Amino acid sequence: MQIYTRTGDKGLTRIIGGSQVTKDSSRVTAYGTIDELNSIVGIIVSLAKEYGDLQEELMEIQQLLFDCGNDLANPESPKEARLKKENTLWLESRIDEYSQKAPTIESFILPGGSLIASYLHFARTVARRSEREIVSFQWKNDTNQEVMRFINRLSDYFFACARYVNAKEGVSDVLYERSGKVFHTEITKADLPEI
Repeated sequence: MQIYTRTGDKGLTRIIGGSQVTKDSSRVTAYGTIDELNSIVGIIVSLAKEYGDLQEELMEIQQLLFDCGNDLANPESPKEARLKKENTLWLESRIDEYSQKAPTIESFILPGGSLIASYLHFARTVARRSEREIVSFQWKNDTNQEVMRFINRLSDYFFACARYVNAKEGVSDVLYERSGKVFHTEITKADLPEI
């Protein structure tokens, strides 16, 4: 099977439905970054053999990322959406679980730690870029709004997973040295305004 078509030689590509758009359009940029993110997740999956449950989750996330890309590439996505609200709710439940399995933090942390955690932080930053590009795309296009919510949660998921993996491997998170106390673990009387 021949995989090259030569149709992109003039800077155009076909999207779902057959219409042509420029390769630098906000639509192609948005789903292209989702594809980049999916590739990074693929690297993490290949490294996470000792983390069976996490590896399976990440493989499911790859499927969901492909759904996100499909919805962004499809001009009819609001009617034919693949990504659903329950996918975002599932991701939130995973964030909650991993957050409970990592030590409490009170300051900013830098990307790093173990190799897998470092790649998870890398995925987090690409998810954030993807989120920004989806915002740009949505200003002028109607698309499945759940994609935006899912990608927003996904960056939090990668952060929580990175911290979980570091804790499980006995590797300390890399603290930002000039950070003051920015996360409060509990509200004290001093935090409450005077009435």
